[in-house]
Formats: sequence, C-alpha cells, structure tokens
Amino acid sequence: MYGASSKGRMRISNVGPHSKPQGKGEHEKNLWSSLLNGVASGKKLPEKNLLVLGGNAELQREFLETIESDTSRRPQDRRRKKPPVANEFALGYTYQDVLDADHDDILARLSIYLLSESSPKFSALVKPLLTAKTIPETLVVILLDWADPWSWARQLRDWVRFLRGIIVSLDDDCKVTAEEIMHAWQQRRRGAPYEGASAATSDTLINVPLGQGEWDEPLGLPICVACHGTEKIESLERDHGWREEEFDFSLQYLRTALLKHGSSLIYTSLSVPNSLPTLIHSSLGIHSLIKRQTLKHNVIDRDKVLVPPNWDSWGKIRVLREGFDVEGISSGWSIDIQVPAKSQSSQPSEDDDPNVLSALSTQNPLHRVPSPKIPGSVLPIYEENIPNPYKDRPSTFPPIGEVPLDTTAPTMQDFLRTVQEQMVKLAEAEASSSTPSFSQPPTNTSTTTTTPANTSTPTRSSVSDAQNTNQRVNEHIGPVQFNMGGIQVDADEMVRKLQERGEKEKDQKKTEYGPGTPEGTKKQNEELAQFFAGLMEKGRGRG
Repeated sequence: MYGASSKGRMRISNVGPHSKPQGKGEHEKNLWSSLLNGVASGKKLPEKNLLVLGGNAELQREFLETIESDTSRRPQDRRRKKPPVANEFALGYTYQDVLDADHDDILARLSIYLLSESSPKFSALVKPLLTAKTIPETLVVILLDWADPWSWARQLRDWVRFLRGIIVSLDDDCKVTAEEIMHAWQQRRRGAPYEGASAATSDTLINVPLGQGEWDEPLGLPICVACHGTEKIESLERDHGWREEEFDFSLQYLRTALLKHGSSLIYTSLSVPNSLPTLIHSSLGIHSLIKRQTLKHNVIDRDKVLVPPNWDSWGKIRVLREGFDVEGISSGWSIDIQVPAKSQSSQPSEDDDPNVLSALSTQNPLHRVPSPKIPGSVLPIYEENIPNPYKDRPSTFPPIGEVPLDTTAPTMQDFLRTVQEQMVKLAEAEASSSTPSFSQPPTNTSTTTTTPANTSTPTRSSVSDAQNTNQRVNEHIGPVQFNMGGIQVDADEMVRKLQERGEKEKDQKKTEYGPGTPEGTKKQNEELAQFFAGLMEKGRGRG
C-alpha cells in the first residue's frame, strides 16, 4: 500500500507501527530499478519471422536443418534443448535461436511458420501473421523439391497467387508498410554487399535504375526461393536423361520469373555446405558482430546456384544459354500469376474451372485434366521443355499438393452398417468355399453313347502315332531303375504291376462281393445257413 504526503515530496510504504519515511534510500532503490529495467530491455532478443511455403513435412524438416548453423561448436545444453517441429497439420510452427559466430551470444529469435498447401482456404491462417509490426521482420521462403522439378513453375505460380490474395485482403496500414518495404528493397544498390553499406557511406552511393523486367510485380514481402535436395540431380541424369539443356532452361525460367518479384534463388542440400543461413539472416537484417559474411553469386555450378536479390538481369540470364526468350517468359509470367476472381475466396489453381476441379477430385492427380489455355500463358512452355516422366503412369499415391482438400466423413451408423455388410459377405464367401460339394454329375443309363458333333474322337491312326511316339521316347531314354534295399528295381515295371493290381481289386469288389450280383447273393446265403446251423448244434448239445 502506497501513499503520498500533502506536498508530494515523500513516498510512504507499508503503513504500520514500524513504518518510517524513506528519503535517499528510496531514491537509490528507484535508480537501481530503472537501471535493471534498461538492461532487461537491452537484452530482449529481436524477433524475426520466417514463413516457409511448400514441401511436405519431411522436406521441411530437412530444410530447417539446413538453416541451422554448425552445431558441432554449440554448447551441449543448447543442443539438447532443440525445439520440436510441429508441421504435420495445416500451419506448422517451430523456432530457432540465431547464434553469433562464436556460438556464445544469441543474436535473434527466429519464429518459423510452415505451410504445405497453397489453397486459399489456408490464407486465414497466414493473414494474422502479417501486421504492420511484423511485415518488416518477415521473410517468405518458397520451398521447391528436386524430386519433381517438372512441377516447379506450377507450384511457384500457385504460391505467388496465394501471397497476392493475402496482401490484397490486408488493411490499409499493412498495405502502406508493405509498399514501404518494397520501396526500400528496390532502392538497394545493385552490386554492393548484400548486408548493406555503412551509414557513413550510404549517402554517397548512387542508386542504379531498375532494368527491364526488374521489380515489375512486387508482392509486398521479400521472397526467397529455395530448391532443396540437389543430391537428386544425379538421379535425374541417370533415370530421366536430363542434360545441360534441361538444367539451364529450368534455371533461366526461374530467374526470369523471380526477377519480376525481386526474389533471391538458391539451390540447397543437407549434405553440401551452402550459403542458405547467410542469405536468410541477411534478408532479415541479422548480422554477426564478430564476422561479417558476404554473399557471392554462383550460376555456374548447377548444385550450388545462388542468385542474391538485386543482382540478376536479363543480360545475365541470356548469357547462360542462347535461344531463351526472356522477354516472352517475363511478359507471360505476369499473365499467369493473376489471381482468378473466384479463387480468392473459394478454390485454387486450375484457373477455377468447375469441370476441371471436379475431374481432379475424382481422377488420379497424375492424369491431370488440362486447364483451359490462357492467352499468353508461359506455364505450358515450361511443362513442354521439362515434361513429367510419371504423367502417363498410374500411381496409388498422388503427389503432394494435389490431394483434394474437401472430404465427407460418413456418420457412425452408416459406417457400422457398411462394416456389417462387408463382414456378412466375407462370412458367406468363407462358408461357401469351405463346404464340400456332394452333387454328382448325372450318369447316362443308356447302353448307347452319343458323341456331340463338335467333339472329335481319337482315330486308330492317331492312337498308333501316339504309341509309336512314346515307344521312341522310351527307347531313347532307356529303362528307369533305382536301388531299393540293395535290389535293383525297374520303375516302369513296378508302376505297371501296381496299376494292374489296383484294377483287379476294384473289379473284384464290384462283381464278386456286390450285393446285386448272383454270386454275391449265393455266398451270403451260404454264410447265413452255416451260422444258423451252428446255433442249432449248440442247442442240442445242451439238451
């Protein structure tokens, strides 16, 4: 409980029998509190946001491991406290602490949000992350997989549409902030170190005018496209016959499209060191106080490609391989990324044709129904030059990102009824297969047999030919003999004797002992007479 004197010069605390005025001591206490609060605010970590779009859960985890710095020099307690990655459903989340070069100080806390589906239905999850305060501290990474490079253009188009739909729906303050961020990125001097020049020399730098195709379609957020899994390049060459033409065309296409958004491009792999951490940290304004790292472009090594923002141009893209229509791809990409009016609130992709969407939900996604051709679209050009080798092959598991999102679950009673019907069918099938059949085919009691017209009976010539053939084969092979208990036995002779003996016993049972034959009846009567005669003799002996 706090109070004040009438003159307001003295503060009294803990009013009670032992309370007393505090002068100099109280002033020193307030001084220390202000100092401690200042130190605590100075130690507060800068918070940065990283929005990773694309890839499945496994690919996203590998990508996050690539972002992390070398963990061999980290303290043991920090290595054990590795944060979990929750990216199995909808919008995933994790975080990372960005360490300094000596791994002793934490420079910033990186909050990472992960999303695999480019459907506009998930825009409601991403929109709250973009505010006037967080937009300047956010970097968007579009994650592509080297396992399916033939779908890169389509995936990139869908994610650009996804982002544009979100930016358009933001409030005015967020849009103003996004425009300021894009203007600041455009004004960065091309060719200077990406981390930026010092404040003393920033006024002397001359801004280079933007070239053709540069920053024509700013998205409101800085973009970085990462093609992860370069170790799969060898598989593309070995299994799918990729050559330098395919690698160069895909790289030129991506560079032309990303130049319009001011985006950076990097090829990454978990097994090969790369500049991905430096690119992401510098894009977010995270700089080491001990060691400043610069980004060096690389468009020669196809597994270590790095195109920093504000570096590329049409001339540099043409140099890679002649014959690439950079002007046509650039103008056509502006047409492809236009968000269809209906897809902003309902369904994505396939240009929102209801027939196409219904076909995709019922057919195998690999057998895609071609979307209506858009005049000036350059997406078919990419898919013609980089064809999908699995397009005509049936697959049980559809590719990531092409599974229909809308599903209908049956009620509990309907589900149980379906299960019961299946169980009854299985029981009936099992009973019918296990029950022996006692039905016998009808026998013909007539003494004469008739031969159908369409059946052929063996003639004497055919039978004789078969016997002659068997005889020649037996003569060629010779007799089959084996040793049984020290006795040499002829197998053919033994088989013949066994067959004759079996036929004789069968005939005897049918004729001699059959109840319907006269011989059998006579023998049965004699046996009964002997039996009764024996009984009579026993009775006489007793009398």
